Amino acid sequence: MELKESIQAKIAAITEQLGAFQEACQRPFITSSFQTHSLPMLHVISRIQPNVPVYFLQTGFHFPETLAFRDQVAREFGLNLQNVESHVPKIQQRNAIGNFYFTSDPDYCCFLNKTQPMQPLLDQYDVWINGVRADQNANRKNLRPIEETPQRSFRYHPMLDWTKQEIWEYIGKMDLPRHPLDSQGYISIGCEPCTVKPSLDDRDGRWLGQQKTECGLHTELVKK
Repeated sequence: MELKESIQAKIAAITEQLGAFQEACQRPFITSSFQTHSLPMLHVISRIQPNVPVYFLQTGFHFPETLAFRDQVAREFGLNLQNVESHVPKIQQRNAIGNFYFTSDPDYCCFLNKTQPMQPLLDQYDVWINGVRADQNANRKNLRPIEETPQRSFRYHPMLDWTKQEIWEYIGKMDLPRHPLDSQGYISIGCEPCTVKPSLDDRDGRWLGQQKTECGLHTELVKK
């Protein structure tokens, strides 16, 4: 089935931008959470530049369904999948009473398992490609397609202007697989301890009862 013209135009823009990075000898990498709505970006780029490394932040707290889905998608799309983990062992990720930090300080847990492990990648590569969209929350609405990081590499947001409707149209027309937890009412799927269901929108299924909508990747790793 043919995609509508607006989506084709956005894919053409991604193709052009990836070509520009290549011509400038800028080395890109991708990060993905491997949720269903993450797949259009992975699918589009895998058909343009299949060798771009795709990094998965293996926090140690993901749903087993997410790990299985990650491996399935990597096989089906032919992704150059890489896993990256925190260098801080889990035994040192506990508070004074012995509980993991996600129980008392989820910001610090996110820092140890997501933000900090990302920083060496930003030194190693020139362009970080990720799938944030402007319609997901207020913080992401203020992002630009290309942002500078504190490490002087660049973030590229190829899906920033894609709407939720376009994401799901692409998924449907390309017959992309679905995360197995979708059918159980999950919409935003992150680490298991910090994900709740059912949720109403992309980010409100995370960090229940807290004024927190980001893990830090899309706030701390942007040059202010």
